[in-house]
Amino acid sequence: QVQLVESGGGLVQAGGSLRLSCAASGRTFSILSMGWFRQAPGAEREFVAAISRSAGVASYADSVKGRFTISRDNAKNTVYLQMNSLKSGDTAVYYCAASSTGLNSRRVGEYLYWGQGTQVTVSS
Repeated sequence: QVQLVESGGGLVQAGGSLRLSCAASGRTFSILSMGWFRQAPGAEREFVAAISRSAGVASYADSVKGRFTISRDNAKNTVYLQMNSLKSGDTAVYYCAASSTGLNSRRVGEYLYWGQGTQVTVSS
């Protein structure tokens, strides 16, 4: 089992920045990649970014490319999402996820482990 705990969400004005953190514990050696997803009210959960645990290769949704940066610190078993130039459309609950079977998948079903989510609200 892998446990994930997110932190860093909050309220920010449009154009501002936030940094989310996700700390993993448990059987972390089994993790191949970690990702961030988000879910706005009434919408499906969508892919934001993912990073491979070993090589650190990152992938992004087109909607956040150039504004968000995902990174990881394997020594701390932590993944980060730096969010810059935030827009009102970025408002959502952000979830951290870990996959033991896929590399940087964009599919929700590829991730077995999920955090509890952290709210990000961008005011316009």
